[in-house]
Amino acid sequence: VQLQASGGGLVQAGGSLRLSCLASGRTFSRYSMGWFRQAPGKEREFVAGITWSGGNTYYADSVKGRFTISRDNAKNTVYLQMNSLKPEDTAVYYCAARQGVMYSDRARYHYWGQGTLVTVSS
Repeated sequence: VQLQASGGGLVQAGGSLRLSCLASGRTFSRYSMGWFRQAPGKEREFVAGITWSGGNTYYADSVKGRFTISRDNAKNTVYLQMNSLKPEDTAVYYCAARQGVMYSDRARYHYWGQGTLVTVSS
């Protein structure tokens, strides 16, 4: 599967953005999906994940209550709605896919998008 992330940009603190990740292929619904981010000089970290059915979602503590992950299997797309953005949310955001169970460990993901930059100004 190939992934293409979009929706990043520059936003003021307190603002919102919605990221999208479009997947190619006909078996998107079999994949658990995750959003990760990588800030300059830091390791790539888990942000949010969603199971193949969309029935379960998981969030890093740092974004819980502000970010929402969702998916539309008919459109082969997973979304990350980001509200109440903070300067510390500034990073390149990546979507990732894996068959089977959703994990927060980036090493368990087989497919990655190219990343989209989110910059939050104070």
